[in-house]
Amino acid sequence: MQLGMIRQDRTAPQPYRSTVTTAADRLVKEQGLEARIAAIIEPAIEQIGYRLVRVRISGLNGMTVQIMAERPDGTMTVEGCEAVSRAISPVLDVDDPVDKAYHLEVSSPGIDRPLVRKSDFETWAGFLMKLETSRLINERKRYRGLIVKVSDEAITIERDKPAEGEESAVEIPFDAIGEARLILTDDLVEASLKADKAARKAGGDKADDDEADAADSGH
Repeated sequence: MQLGMIRQDRTAPQPYRSTVTTAADRLVKEQGLEARIAAIIEPAIEQIGYRLVRVRISGLNGMTVQIMAERPDGTMTVEGCEAVSRAISPVLDVDDPVDKAYHLEVSSPGIDRPLVRKSDFETWAGFLMKLETSRLINERKRYRGLIVKVSDEAITIERDKPAEGEESAVEIPFDAIGEARLILTDDLVEASLKADKAARKAGGDKADDDEADAADSGH
C-alpha cells in the first residue's frame, strides 16, 4: 500500500560520472546500479527536506526506476512525491547512470514499508517483519518475526515460526541485513493510520488530516 506515486518516462543517453557519496543515516543500502542512483539523488532529496528510503530497479514496462521517499516524520503525500520528482530530475539529467530509456517512479514507502534506518526498527518494534541477510546468521538467511530489541549494532527478533530445535530469538547485526520490510497486518494498518494522522496534525496539514480521517473511517 502506497500513499502517493508519480511516474515519468525518461531517456538516459549519458554515462555514469558521479562522484557524489551517500551521506544519509540509512543502514540498509542498495548495491550496484541502484547504489549509484541513490548516491546521485539523495543529496537533492535531503536538500528539499525529504529523505530517501530506497531505490529499486525492475523490468516493469521495459525498465522502471522506483524511488521511495518520505518526510522526516515518516509521512508522504502526492505533492511530496511531485516535489521529490522535480528535485531529482535535474541531477539525473546531468549525471545519469542508466544507459537506456526508463520509467522514473517516485512513491511513498507504503504501510508494509522497507526498514532501512535504525529509527525505522525502533518505530516499528513489536510489529511483524521479514528480512533477508547478506550472510548466514545461525545457518540461515531468511527470517520472519517481531522486532523485540534494537541496539546500536543489531536488532533482535522473536521468530513467529521457528523450526523445532531452533532458538526463537535471534540477534541480527545491522551490517548483515540485506533487505527488511514490515508485513501487512491489521495491527500494522491501524498503527500506521494513527501515526500518519498524528504526524499530519503536528505538522498542521489540515487537508491531509481530513484525508486521513476519511481513510480511517473507511478502514
